[in-house]
Amino acid sequence: MDVSRIRALRGPNLWSRHTAIEAIVSCPAAEQVVDDMPGFEVRLRARFPQIGFLEPDGGKQVVSMAHALASAALALQSQAGCPVTFSRTVSTIETGVYQVVVEYSEEEVGRLAFNLALELCRAAQADTPFDLTNALARIRELDEDVRLGPSTGSIVNAAIKRGIPFRRLTQGSMVQFGWGSRQKRIQAAETSNTSAIAESIAQDKDLTKMLLHAAGVPVPNGRVVTTAEDAWKATEEIGAAVVIKPLDGNQGKGVAVNISSRAEIEQAFANAARISDEVIVERYLHGHDYRLLVIGNKLVAAARRDPPQVIGDGVHTIRQLIDQVNADPLRGDGHATSLTKIRLDDIAISVLAGQHLDPEAIPAQGVRVVLRNNANLSTGGTATDVTDDVHPDMAARAIAAAQMVGLDICGVDVVCNSVHASMEEQGGGIVEVNAAPGLRMHLSPSYGKSRDVGEAIVSTMYEDGDDGRIPVVAVAGTNGKTTTVRLITHLLAETGLRVGMTNTDGVYIDKQRIDTGDCSGPRSARNVLFHPDVDAAVLETARGGVLREGLGFDRCHVAVVTNIGMGDHLGLSYISTVEDLAVVKRVIVENVAPTGTAVLNAADPMVAKMASSCPGSVTFFALDPQHPIMATHRAQGHRIVYRDGDAIVAAQGGFEQRLKLSGIPLTRNGGIGFQVENVMASVGAAWALGLDWAHIAAALNSFISDSDTAPGRFNLFDYKGATLIADYGHNPDAIQALIKAVDSMPSKRRSVVISGAGDRRDADITQQTEMLGDAFDEVVLYQDQCQRGRVDGEVIALLRQGLEKATRTSDIKEIYGEFLAIDTALASLKDGDLCLILIDQIDEALAHINMRVAEA
Repeated sequence: MDVSRIRALRGPNLWSRHTAIEAIVSCPAAEQVVDDMPGFEVRLRARFPQIGFLEPDGGKQVVSMAHALASAALALQSQAGCPVTFSRTVSTIETGVYQVVVEYSEEEVGRLAFNLALELCRAAQADTPFDLTNALARIRELDEDVRLGPSTGSIVNAAIKRGIPFRRLTQGSMVQFGWGSRQKRIQAAETSNTSAIAESIAQDKDLTKMLLHAAGVPVPNGRVVTTAEDAWKATEEIGAAVVIKPLDGNQGKGVAVNISSRAEIEQAFANAARISDEVIVERYLHGHDYRLLVIGNKLVAAARRDPPQVIGDGVHTIRQLIDQVNADPLRGDGHATSLTKIRLDDIAISVLAGQHLDPEAIPAQGVRVVLRNNANLSTGGTATDVTDDVHPDMAARAIAAAQMVGLDICGVDVVCNSVHASMEEQGGGIVEVNAAPGLRMHLSPSYGKSRDVGEAIVSTMYEDGDDGRIPVVAVAGTNGKTTTVRLITHLLAETGLRVGMTNTDGVYIDKQRIDTGDCSGPRSARNVLFHPDVDAAVLETARGGVLREGLGFDRCHVAVVTNIGMGDHLGLSYISTVEDLAVVKRVIVENVAPTGTAVLNAADPMVAKMASSCPGSVTFFALDPQHPIMATHRAQGHRIVYRDGDAIVAAQGGFEQRLKLSGIPLTRNGGIGFQVENVMASVGAAWALGLDWAHIAAALNSFISDSDTAPGRFNLFDYKGATLIADYGHNPDAIQALIKAVDSMPSKRRSVVISGAGDRRDADITQQTEMLGDAFDEVVLYQDQCQRGRVDGEVIALLRQGLEKATRTSDIKEIYGEFLAIDTALASLKDGDLCLILIDQIDEALAHINMRVAEA
């Protein structure tokens, strides 16, 4: 078994909405039927009993080694605790070659699981050992390292429930919610609204105490010290037991509580000074340690935190009791579990010494042994939810503390005997205010109710009903995509929206091109949705990007499919038929939002069939309103767009809106059929987005398809009385549409300049000139800059072959180089002639034509 390609599908894709690893797997004849491999499945299950059922292709019953690989990769992740459920193995047109698709929740974890599954299958085949325990441990460890922690994860999950899109920006905890101008960001429990100044104040415990005291919030008295001697003096000034902690520490590191002897003070100062240059000494408050979580202007959760401890049984040592507690599966080494393992380190040993104990001591039955003086969960403490018990006055003090510091999300640490009374009544106080507080104790308390603090945080970022999305239009098809994308963008931009656009020419933000080249893939789409100055996005969605990586968005508001043509990259990536191609183009329709719309060409059977895959509504368009699909759709009360004489008509039931073709320059008074279809598709999209009809009509009138606004899309020039048409048509369907358009334009003599893309099938290349040879008097063939795998002269030979039976062409020229070919055609033009130039290098060729027109 050989794996020749592994891809990460990072968005909705050909196979499912799940993120997935896709691989091309080749199996020799001996591995194509597992049942014919003696003992293989038995050995496989002996090494991995939880592998489950080896599932065959859809309707087939044959299971190959590739199928076993897919099952193993999925089951390994599942057994390691990853939330994955989907895998699929599909036979390709090549015997023994399969596409294996396995869902992942984290890409790195998915890749590791796939590689380990490959090792497992090969070990079963060769009857060699496979360390399952180690494999699962590696997957779990990596998953814990790369997946979001519990605090960030809770916020992301709350956003997902509300339909808010998200994307991780780093391997850490920085996440973006929403798209374009609606975006917000978080990092752990900090949001875009968290003030950097407020965070800085919270890190300075002395400044925090000063501000809280000024606001009338109870705080323990104390001060900052810089030496052990000064720490002892501060303790004497306080005249009671104290707490010593780093001025800018976190997670309870370097904190010592309820100490009073000089030796304890000096040791505690040394521990705190290792973390911070400045140390704070403050009065020790008696009572329990409580964390009150304030979000916005509300107290949303509260928990009592107890320090790590063990209870004696008169039999086991303290070390053994700690091991017993740490054996709880709820305890882990990081933040992935609800509890953290108790550490028997120098601090714990010091705390034990203060109780006249050591790790080998055996405490009596029922004796409580405290292992740390702070109650942070990160050091092994436990939490009990007390949210419903907090006294209103105490809640008000916590909210006042958060607002005085300026934090939108704030963890307020309170020491008091009980939360049932105000702090003042019981001599309690606020000992610390925390930015980016850990949420784990509220999400998974050791005891009591779980609190949905993630939803509370999301609610401060987005109001109810706000999903953080901007309008997204995805456009797919064989021909007309780029013009349709540009026209829809123009319709939206004329409303005052800042529109992000991707197409085969580049990426545009609010009419400014920020990237060049073919930008019709998912990476460019994501870049547009990342941009903070985008109020709406129109995305050309090409076949290649969908196959390589999936979509760059989770769902769209409008999906437009213009048509499915024969010559669009068939034979690449196992897309060998028009039906295969339609499945790829259909992906955007399958991922329309339930409240969205698919705008589909009713005259194209492959496109019309996509309607059944749309989760939202469907608008059909076609030139003929009497087409059976159009007539039926309208009769059922749905939307259609069609041509009626001199107008484009949008209709639904008894409603009709007419748009005069004379007011749409792109169509040249309706004479260019394929442009009429592009306009109908765009009108359907604009209608779905709720644009006003008067605005739509005005915007259609102001859209000019020239080399600046729509480069390479039927650009017209006047050259010495002859008409030049520059177009990027590069497949038989596009050529047919161009011939039909040219037939509607007067001309004395016609010439065409053409090359061919080397990555097309031979038949597709020759078919282009077969059609052109019956429509043009002169054909200028040229070899373009990139032959895409072909040898010199091969493409031109195929083009000439297509002209062998030409009925009209009498003059054929062969030129090396696109610009020389253009000049050759221009040299023979006379007044009244027409020349169609099928360009390859769009920007450069148009610049060359504009130069020649200017010279003339």
